[in-house]
Amino acid sequence: MAALESVDAKFERENVTFHANLVKVENAVMVLFYEGISKLGTVAVAMPGIGEEKAGRSSVLLGGKYLMVSRALAERAAGAFGKIAMVSINTAIEEGEALRIYAKLLDDLRKA
Repeated sequence: MAALESVDAKFERENVTFHANLVKVENAVMVLFYEGISKLGTVAVAMPGIGEEKAGRSSVLLGGKYLMVSRALAERAAGAFGKIAMVSINTAIEEGEALRIYAKLLDDLRKA
């Protein structure tokens, strides 16, 4: 069995480090978004779209905070990688700001 492929990205602002860890498997990607120490947060899963449609369906599986951000990031990851995407987000910043910071980190992961 092959080893899991993993990529990390981070961004620092005002002494807070925001992290994104990507793990790739044959048919899916898993991305953990967190600040400071790694923690599991709100979990969402998304399927890639069919044909030219990049965004597919998504659902929050666990958690009650950052529902929109977790789904948006899961859909973005599914579209970017063309695979099932599972995303976890654990952060303390405002939701709109979280989406901007973690979407940028997701773009950094995609380019790596």
